[in-house]
Amino acid sequence: MADLKEKIEQELEQAREACDTKGAQSGECAAAWDAVEELQAEASHQRSKPEKKKSSLEQYCDDNPEAAECRIYDD
Repeated sequence: MADLKEKIEQELEQAREACDTKGAQSGECAAAWDAVEELQAEASHQRSKPEKKKSSLEQYCDDNPEAAECRIYDD
């Protein structure tokens, strides 16, 4: 998520620069802001995902990986 925030900041800077140099009505300016909006939408989507809750067995195995119940055997 930190990488995504950094990417958003970079795209914001590039969008501002594109609009300053090419003009607010230019295609480059619009495309740059579209890229910012897409990244912000992705960040919002990632924040809204519910985290998968672990079952009681998964929690037990995280705490006790050597327990017989938690062993994984290869076929």
